[in-house]
Amino acid sequence: MTPGSAAERAALSHGRSDPRLHAWVASLLAGAGASGTLLDVGCGAGALSRSVSGRFRRYLGCDLVAYDGFPRDGATFVKADLDHPPYPLEAGAAETVASVETIEHLENPRAFVRELARLAAPGGLVLVTTPNQLSVLSKLTLLTRNQFNAFQEAPGLYPAHLTALLEVDLQRIAREAGLVDVQVHYSGFGRIPFTARAWPRPLGGRPFSDNVALLARRPRP
Repeated sequence: MTPGSAAERAALSHGRSDPRLHAWVASLLAGAGASGTLLDVGCGAGALSRSVSGRFRRYLGCDLVAYDGFPRDGATFVKADLDHPPYPLEAGAAETVASVETIEHLENPRAFVRELARLAAPGGLVLVTTPNQLSVLSKLTLLTRNQFNAFQEAPGLYPAHLTALLEVDLQRIAREAGLVDVQVHYSGFGRIPFTARAWPRPLGGRPFSDNVALLARRPRP
């Protein structure tokens, strides 16, 4: 059964994500020339701050739960219910706004991306990652079990994913939020269906990646 409150759902993750995700996000931000203040929305225990160490002047983490392990030196935590924007941060609070594997936990992805766009400084970057529903793994799971792989409901499975988004959904939502220079990237790592093994890394791309990223900018005035 899915826990009733957002805080109960959030606590199930213990604020952790696959370290490969943070390394991938760090490489995307580096490739885009991201700098200044990084606002990590859905920050969990703040692992992204370690992956981007030295690139940003300041790290802000925003989440509903203050998890153990959040960095104490040079980082600021802001508590917010991510299902209910606006968050207690000023418009344009950061040159880079990132959200790693968070949007799928939320009830209204459009409101969420609009809030990320508000929080980005003019010309600033917005990056969002989520499970890739167009992978071979996800499509086969949908075909055989009538559920996307990352959104299955069964005993012992993680029950806090609510909103499945496709590449086209991310692009539409970004443009609706007024973002420009919209790009989609795939992680290049993923699991072979119905096994515990990973696809060979040289395959990469949409069919063999477990995660997808939206990268866009808030336009300048």
